[in-house]
Amino acid sequence: MSLVEVSDLSISFGGVRAVDGLSFSLEAGGALGVVGESGSGKSASAYALLGLHRGTGAKVGGSIRVAGVDVTAADDAELRALRGAKAAVVFQDPLSSLDPYYAVGDQIAEVYRVHNRASRRAARARAVEVLDRVGIPDALRRSRSRPHEFSGGMRQRALIAMALACEPQLLIADEPTTALDVTVQAQILDLLHDLRRETGMGLLLVTHDVGVAAESVDEVLVMQSGRAVERGPVSEVLVAPREPYTRALLAAVPRVAEARTSSGAKPADDTGAPLVEAVDVRQVFGRGKSALAAVDGVSLTVRRGETLGIVGESGSGKTTLGRMLVGLLEPTSGRLTRDARVQMVFQDPVSSLNPRRSIGESVADPLRASGERDEVVIRARVRDLLTRVGLAPESYDRYPHEFSGGQRQRVGIARALAAEPELIVCDEAVSALDVTTQAQVTALLAELQRELGLALVFIAHDLAVVRQVSDRVAVMRQGRIVEEGEVDEVYGNPRDPYTKQLLAAVPALDPALATVRRAARKELAAA
Repeated sequence: MSLVEVSDLSISFGGVRAVDGLSFSLEAGGALGVVGESGSGKSASAYALLGLHRGTGAKVGGSIRVAGVDVTAADDAELRALRGAKAAVVFQDPLSSLDPYYAVGDQIAEVYRVHNRASRRAARARAVEVLDRVGIPDALRRSRSRPHEFSGGMRQRALIAMALACEPQLLIADEPTTALDVTVQAQILDLLHDLRRETGMGLLLVTHDVGVAAESVDEVLVMQSGRAVERGPVSEVLVAPREPYTRALLAAVPRVAEARTSSGAKPADDTGAPLVEAVDVRQVFGRGKSALAAVDGVSLTVRRGETLGIVGESGSGKTTLGRMLVGLLEPTSGRLTRDARVQMVFQDPVSSLNPRRSIGESVADPLRASGERDEVVIRARVRDLLTRVGLAPESYDRYPHEFSGGQRQRVGIARALAAEPELIVCDEAVSALDVTTQAQVTALLAELQRELGLALVFIAHDLAVVRQVSDRVAVMRQGRIVEEGEVDEVYGNPRDPYTKQLLAAVPALDPALATVRRAARKELAAA
């Protein structure tokens, strides 16, 4: 009997059928990657394996068996026994999965005690053991820390530790690396690979990043509009896909080894004065012994019409620098001059758009701030901006929750354009989007740049995307720029060891190459 057996699965939310006739199986110890665009039904299918749709109003049909449990027929007690003990899930956002008020170790211990008759001391010891196994340094001490005291990568490791506490037969990982930078992503993927080999557990990996699948699984299931369009060994599906949709999905994946295409940014106007110039700027948070230099002596220029990419790990100072460039933060020291109108497009359009106001009103805010009072003029201008970014002008009166992630990001771009900027700083503007939506948004930015002569600063932890859109790139580490230059030169011939490390961590679409690079990372870590 297979570890997972799904037959003719259907899931409907109201009048929307999210999953339609899906069938697949997963053997014990195997690893299956479920890939596809946002809205393809990936996560809905994965959650159904644990009966998580029960009580939500969703209609679930078909047959689901996990670790010998008939999920659709199981009562609540049987489902509780399944979840955590036989099958566990790691969600995309560890902050929303961990209780902010309790120590991480106590939360893991509680999960262990729910499924095992263990004393508090034994449960705490188990929590420290699994935290140590997933690579949390000084696990005993850090087990007493609360989630906010962990970095993003450490929180994700803590969630994996919680999932491992009861030695499940199946681990479901739903976009476990989406918000992580490339080096931490590589560490998490290597960890999952090692854990699977050591424990013999099965892995179901849900991801929109095809490169992540290539690094992590044996087989790939490609989903589109709730249906399976292709399935097979990862080496076959990703190297020689049969279906047009799979080929289109792979074509949209940015590749770090490829030079910028003609749709990328146009060359800078080197004869013009810089739009923004930073000279030895610093940004220090806190005072005394607790002071932290988030940006530490950075100098750079941005010229009209160019795209400057800024890359680096989380905590490298990228976002702080971006906020300084647009004036949201003033430098603690150094000189920063702006000879341009500047705007910013943020990473998360959900949190930067007021859910209680229509998207048209949000786009209109910069117009009203500039002194425009004629509502007819405002509405006409907003409708024009919505059209320009590829949204229907009739969308003016709709609300953010009615749009997809990619559409909300287009709203954010329209709002930035309303102020008629000469420079737009994009802070991780495509990091949470699937590859096809990501490609659409970057193509839109390139088109707007050509039409309007905009300069762009593109902040991202995805090095492949940065190469596709940038003219120049600056690599940041611990608040400093360690390497800067023409993008093809920096990527093709990196000088700084840190830049080389970042490039080596980018997922490879070729599973054979991914295996070689995983082995190389292990050798480097052991050295």
